[in-house]
Amino acid sequence: MKSDEYYMKLAIEEAKKAAAIDEVPIGAVLVLNDEVIALAHNLRETQQRSIAHAELLVIDEACKRTGYWRLDSATLYVTLEPCAMCSGAIVLSRVTRVVYGASDPKGGCAGTLMNLLQEQRFNHQAEVVSGVCEDECSQLLSSFFREIRRKKKEEKKTTTGTS
Repeated sequence: MKSDEYYMKLAIEEAKKAAAIDEVPIGAVLVLNDEVIALAHNLRETQQRSIAHAELLVIDEACKRTGYWRLDSATLYVTLEPCAMCSGAIVLSRVTRVVYGASDPKGGCAGTLMNLLQEQRFNHQAEVVSGVCEDECSQLLSSFFREIRRKKKEEKKTTTGTS
């Protein structure tokens, strides 16, 4: 059986694919019985679809591949803590375990702002493991947003004619 770190490294590679196309670098991998069923990365900007988060895309692909909407016994690896929308999809698809890298202080719903994945009022809860390859996941995001800020600053200088 491969380690959480092994699968998170695959999710990080997916996140790098997102960064390469100017998407927020978030990657996800869905594993069932120690086999990768699906991989995905953010495509929200590319596709101009608010729901094109890595987690939703990987869940959708896994359901297509397995032919079943219930992903019992599956583990979802994602580089950033899932948001409310993704957490809802995780609960509804019955993913058993969620492993994430970086916490999301602005939108994390797997323990940071709230914990929808372990909300007892739902009919399903997922085990949550946080902080796997956290530094690498955080660095990907920090570098991405730092570069965006730098580009905006350069554009502003060009537009205003200052140097």
